[in-house]
Amino acid sequence: MRKTDRHPVSGANSLWHVYQTVPFLKVVKNFIVIQIARYTPFIGMKNWLYRTFLRMKVGKQTSFALMVMPDIMFPEKISVGTNTIIGYNTTILAHEYLIHEYRIGKVLIGDEVMIGANTTILPGVKIGDGAVVSAGTLVHKDVPDGAFVGGNPMRIIYTKEEMQERLKKSAE
Repeated sequence: MRKTDRHPVSGANSLWHVYQTVPFLKVVKNFIVIQIARYTPFIGMKNWLYRTFLRMKVGKQTSFALMVMPDIMFPEKISVGTNTIIGYNTTILAHEYLIHEYRIGKVLIGDEVMIGANTTILPGVKIGDGAVVSAGTLVHKDVPDGAFVGGNPMRIIYTKEEMQERLKKSAE
């Protein structure tokens, strides 16, 4: 189960109330920073932009590929561990606006995680240390440490123990 805070709204849908939930100028600043980071090929610069202007927690030697889209409203709720790869065009959401409510949740991505291209990570999930997320996956629930997951809906393809066994066999 995803861990999100739920905020009901009345009248118009929750996205209609967006600037009552997040300041307009914050969204403008975040949009500009994210667009610069999406197109820059300099990984160190991206990490600096994310840490400095978006207040994201980004570990050392973490790499965001081109076109990665962190949450524009609440990027400060995203934490990425050390030596992790976030694949091309991945979207990391810390919010979701629905008809009668909006939800906000932290996204915790562990150390040495590999996330494939075109993955979408929903708010309130934790991706454990050493996990591998295949390309095109919708991460809608927590991913255990060391697991290999994929698909839409996401499912566990190999557990940590199965992955270790596969690596052991391939090394022989």
